[in-house]
Amino acid sequence: MILSDKTIQRYLSAGLLSIDPLEPGQIQPASVDIRIGDTYSLPEDSCDSVIHLDHAVRYKTIRTSRYLLLPGQFVLATTMEYFRLGDDLTAFVEGRSSIGRLGLFIQNAGWVDPGFEGEITLELYNASRCAIELQAGRRVGQLVFAQLDGQAAHPYRGKYQGQRGATGSRIYMDKKI
Repeated sequence: MILSDKTIQRYLSAGLLSIDPLEPGQIQPASVDIRIGDTYSLPEDSCDSVIHLDHAVRYKTIRTSRYLLLPGQFVLATTMEYFRLGDDLTAFVEGRSSIGRLGLFIQNAGWVDPGFEGEITLELYNASRCAIELQAGRRVGQLVFAQLDGQAAHPYRGKYQGQRGATGSRIYMDKKI
């Protein structure tokens, strides 16, 4: 079940969901607006490099209130908001269509697991032929919350738990199956 604005408010009041900071205008009929933070991370790769999934990739991280995303450029960014989801709550990250219509693609693999706590790292890609100026505090997407049919047996306690800032890939930490 997708949570309505009234249910989101009730969950916030009961401490079943935490979003900080949160302005009242961010709560929409069936979602909460997310805003871009001030931390960006760029993979330190080059055209002649190969990214190996079992090795750590280095990132250059910068803090700024404005970032110019060049055409064809990829960067990690973070939300302003820090989230705590209960063990029976999940969320989907969706970009704003107004932003997508400018050629800015926003993703985070689209899913936030039950029990997650932290800022959400967003993957941004400029598909436009023009540079796009990103500003801290600008609404760039929304979280749509859904109630599970019960508490997760194994809520998220993984390698990104408690993250702050634009956090690079930690896939190299995955256990080999």
